[in-house]
Amino acid sequence: MLTETKTHPIRDSITMFGRSMRTTLRHPDTLVTGMFVPVLLMLLVVYVFGGAMNMGEYSVVDFIVPGILMQVLGQVSSNTAIGMNGDLRTGMIDRFRSMAISKSALMNGHMLSALVRNIVTATLVIGTAILIGFRPTANVFDWLMILGVLVLYILVLTWCAIIVGLVSGTAESAAGGMMLAFILPYISSGFVPTDTMPAALRVFAENQPMTPIINTLRSLMLGRGPGDDLWLAIVWCAGILVVSYVVAVQIYKRKLTK
Repeated sequence: MLTETKTHPIRDSITMFGRSMRTTLRHPDTLVTGMFVPVLLMLLVVYVFGGAMNMGEYSVVDFIVPGILMQVLGQVSSNTAIGMNGDLRTGMIDRFRSMAISKSALMNGHMLSALVRNIVTATLVIGTAILIGFRPTANVFDWLMILGVLVLYILVLTWCAIIVGLVSGTAESAAGGMMLAFILPYISSGFVPTDTMPAALRVFAENQPMTPIINTLRSLMLGRGPGDDLWLAIVWCAGILVVSYVVAVQIYKRKLTK
């Protein structure tokens, strides 16, 4: 008599997480490139344009670090899209489907590895900023709140990247599909105060998700508490996270039944 093979979602997810991390370590150039461009931009803004920029009560480096951080996380999230797309195009999803593995394990593995990659990346970016003059005054509680906001934002990026990876035809289009996460910080409070923008652009900048997230991170990093934008940042992130997760799961289920 045949016995049904049981799956173990947690164990299988950890296994897929290990697989995804090993893939990342085999291709460190992709991760380094994703970090290099925004960090170079930070150095360019601080040392080339910084003397001509007036941020009011802020120094240039103190003002732009949250915006650079958002850009770096957006750039690195393309690795998740590329990885998910690669599993789809090379038939790995079909292979895993024929094995005794939890159906959700592959996506969970990509999510967990993206979380680790992005937290390490954010730490390196903040460390680089400190080397060039960034002086955060956040206390321990502030840093815990910063970590919470970053984790929530990383999860949003990750599930969006999984969707992009599943619907893209090539690795190049998967990487390009995450460019919006790299561009949006430019049209926000990430690099200049929104009140210096033209009226129409200011309306968009003040009503898109990046601005409250960046304002919250900046306020926390400089020891001024979470500010008035914290709850708006949480609502934006939570709403996008729920929608992107549901969409990703539905697309993945359709891929499994083909």
